[in-house]
Amino acid sequence: MKKVGIGLLLILLALQAYRPAKNDSNKTDNDISKSYAVPDDVKQILAKACNDCHTNNTVYPWYNNIEPVGIWLANHVNDGKRHMNFNEFNTYQIARQYKKLDECIEQVKEGEMPLDSYTWIHKEAKLTDAEKQKLYDWCSTVRDSIKARYPADSLVLPKRK
Repeated sequence: MKKVGIGLLLILLALQAYRPAKNDSNKTDNDISKSYAVPDDVKQILAKACNDCHTNNTVYPWYNNIEPVGIWLANHVNDGKRHMNFNEFNTYQIARQYKKLDECIEQVKEGEMPLDSYTWIHKEAKLTDAEKQKLYDWCSTVRDSIKARYPADSLVLPKRK
């Protein structure tokens, strides 16, 4: 049993040498705010509950420097950005923008976002009912502006074969 413990300790120590790339490019050339108004109250909601996983700039906690936690966080952030990245929003085709805003509303309503694993540690990221409503209203407003600006057939994602 002692050998297993020593082996695990050596593996943990070896993991400390590996550092996943940080999500801190601050690249915002294609940010949603470049095309659509983001009121200050919505910016604050996004900053406290969304931006760490859904932008190009994550504010990392101290425990990110302990592996394998840092690896887990890097995977989590990369997955979040793959689903929705507010800093890359304008690179999405119009149908995807439209769909992602709808998904944002739905996931917040269903309590899927922000993730429990995030709000468990970041208690301030829990959204109040009023904040959820502001987020719904903003997403709906942006969706309405997209709908008014583009033809209906451009708002439908093509079916995958």
